Amino acid sequence: MKKVFFAVLMLMLVWACQDKKDNSEVVGTYGAEISEDGAISVNDMMAQLNGSDSVMVKVKGEITATCSMKGCWMNLVLPNGEDMRVTFKDYGFFVPKEGMEGNVALIEGVVTKTITDVETLKHYAADAGKPEEEILAITEAKEELAFVANGVIIYKGEQETASE
Repeated sequence: MKKVFFAVLMLMLVWACQDKKDNSEVVGTYGAEISEDGAISVNDMMAQLNGSDSVMVKVKGEITATCSMKGCWMNLVLPNGEDMRVTFKDYGFFVPKEGMEGNVALIEGVVTKTITDVETLKHYAADAGKPEEEILAITEAKEELAFVANGVIIYKGEQETASE
């Protein structure tokens, strides 16, 4: 009887210590099929970009906005509080247009340091439904990170991001 009790206790311990990612509610998957294997945090992505203009990564981060017109882009928050624009490879897939803010996205693709011109910044602001006065106030290009994802998984609500 002690052996059975010990075996049950060990199984319960192993189950309790397992990573709970499997219990995450997936809102949807988009583009190429990807997995969480090898995912890094946004902080680790930023470290990898030091000394490089672009890197291929798989990263998890919080969604702050999506394109309200088509779902053709989304923003993830960076450690400094700014947003990183995520677009989708070859304009080949889209994410939901609303209700994704605060959810977590796992994205795989290439992140690049870039300068976004005024016209494109105004276009993104219009897609996001910003007021006309805010759009007209955009007068300078912006140095930022751009991510082109080949695959996306969106999880419901806040999740633990990889490697934090």
